[in-house]
Parts: sequence; C-alpha cells; structure tokens
Amino acid sequence: MELWDIYDKNKVRTGRTMKKNDWILKDDEYHLTVLGVVSTPDNRFLITKRVMTKAWAPGWWEVSGGAAMAGEESRDAVLREVFEETGIDASQAEGGYRFTYHRENPGEGDNYFVDIYRFVMDIDESDVHIQEGECAGYMLATLDEIKEFAAQGIFLHYDSIKEVFE
Repeated sequence: MELWDIYDKNKVRTGRTMKKNDWILKDDEYHLTVLGVVSTPDNRFLITKRVMTKAWAPGWWEVSGGAAMAGEESRDAVLREVFEETGIDASQAEGGYRFTYHRENPGEGDNYFVDIYRFVMDIDESDVHIQEGECAGYMLATLDEIKEFAAQGIFLHYDSIKEVFE
C-alpha cells in the first residue's frame, strides 16, 4: 500500500499519512507531487503521452511526475518518477528545483503542492525507455510543439508550469 505524507498550508509535514488517492484531506491539508522537466542543451524537452486507459486525461502529453511517497524528499521523488517513466537518470544533470505551485479543491479532499524541477542533460531518443502501461509514446519536443499541444488543450499542467520551459 502506497502512503503519502500530509502537509500543512506552510508545506510542513504534519506527521500523518494518507493512502494513495484516498481523498481525505481537510482544508489546509495537502499532499506533495513533483514534475520533472528534462531538457536537452538545445532546448528540446522530453515529453510523454499518457496511455488511453488513464481515467484522467488519456492521450494527453505531459512531463514526468507523480506523488512523493511518505518519507520521501521532493528531489528523490522527482528523480524516481523521471527514471520510472522514461528510463532517464537525471541525478547528475544540471539544474534542479525551480518553483512550487499549489492547488486547493475545497471539500474534495485533494489539495496538493507541486514541486517543479528542470534538468538539463545531453540525451537522445536511444536513451529513453518509456514505462509501458503509463506512457503511450514520447518525443523530444520544441517549445513551439509544446505550446501547440497546450493550445489544443492536450498538454497537462501547461499554464501552471510554462515558465519552466523558458
């Protein structure tokens, strides 16, 4: 069973945990998610396409990410997620933490912080090994291609993270 830490409104762990996707959070309680943008030195970005069996946003494009496990630090969580989803080890890459945003969904029990990272490293398509069952494909996209997916409404989180691509 996967557990997530519960954080207060100041992004401090409360010492309590919740089961994965068990939306029990009260107002002013949060869980932590992470997103890892992997960029090449020439500003192409590794993005993945969600499988069509996903309950939420099937077939949409995104950057690697997911929830931090209980006791897991944000950087460790993003490195794990990037590796699990793409096979890329970003632990020695340039870059790192960029910013945090949060979402509040009053009364729904699903409030969260999102830590955003950008890793710059020299990769090519032969380095990418996507996680079957999670990703239906990938591409090393230009910013213009990502903006086009966002304009079509098929790129997750773009409005919240667009500054990390610049």
